[in-house]
Amino acid sequence: MIPVLHDLPSHGLVDRWGRLHRSLRLSVTDRCNLRCLYCMPESASDFEEPAGVLTFDELERLVRVFASLGVRKVRITGGEPTLRRGLEQLVARLTAIAGIDCLAMTTNGLRMVELAGPLRRAGLRRVNLSLDALSEEGFLRVARRRGIDRVLAGIDATLAAGFEEVRINAVAIRGGNEEELLPLAAWAREKGVRLRFIEYMPLGGDRSWDAARVLTGEELRQRLVAEFGPLVPAPRIDPAQPAVDYQYLDGGGVVGFISSVSEPFCGSCDRLRVTAEGALRNCLFSHQEWDLRALLRGGGKAADDDALLVAQIEQCVGAKEAGHLISQDAFEQPARPMYRIGG
Repeated sequence: MIPVLHDLPSHGLVDRWGRLHRSLRLSVTDRCNLRCLYCMPESASDFEEPAGVLTFDELERLVRVFASLGVRKVRITGGEPTLRRGLEQLVARLTAIAGIDCLAMTTNGLRMVELAGPLRRAGLRRVNLSLDALSEEGFLRVARRRGIDRVLAGIDATLAAGFEEVRINAVAIRGGNEEELLPLAAWAREKGVRLRFIEYMPLGGDRSWDAARVLTGEELRQRLVAEFGPLVPAPRIDPAQPAVDYQYLDGGGVVGFISSVSEPFCGSCDRLRVTAEGALRNCLFSHQEWDLRALLRGGGKAADDDALLVAQIEQCVGAKEAGHLISQDAFEQPARPMYRIGG
């Protein structure tokens, strides 16, 4: 799990294991219009008060600081980010920051019919959309809300808007949406979109995760081979990408597997995360946070001194562990569930 690097980077956000951090997940809200069982409790109500969520000015300032430290990719997350009013204005502001080469977003798609065009025109380049089932019954079982028709329409709107890349994410849960996964793969092949299967992780708000419900990427890959024929490894363009991609030998496109539990990729992780209220985290499963909001709103010198933000960010990176411990006895689920961290 610990990377072995022969030539360590000489600058930028480098942790003690030699990993260079160039990617930031930026949550803009912890609220959502779904209640997916792997992310939120069905009765979730412990959302951050609006005054506690970082403002657009604060988010822009943070991204400028991260960009000055070598971060080149920003992904807007939530909660559901499209619930943040005026999101296209934030996109335009972040796109204009020197050094940010790629601005992306992860969404459940429910509001993309209205927002895909404005977000693309504002400068958003890539979009990941969550789709865990194609049937209304399967969608309701996982999302615990209705809306599959709106999500599918949102995917079509996103594809039509001309983004550089559109990917579909599906969390694979044994006994949860297992029967939906092959139909999802067939749909993606027919539609010509890139589908990625994500292993079920211990991040749900109801803390009901069970290792027995993890449908591994390898097992699912074998199911796809049996259904659609051979899969061959696809070129790995970005060594830090979480997905291992395969091409269908029959020309049916590309499918990816994010095997966070069974085959951790911590050794190549280049990601940092900022929660909606400004807590900096160096791992999804971290038990530590660094309070950036306090510096942004501290008054006096603290409110104007980016060097204090830089010091906090560097301290966070320096404390990053070699990897998570999901498959080991010592693992403890973080106190924050997924929706309060940022996807």
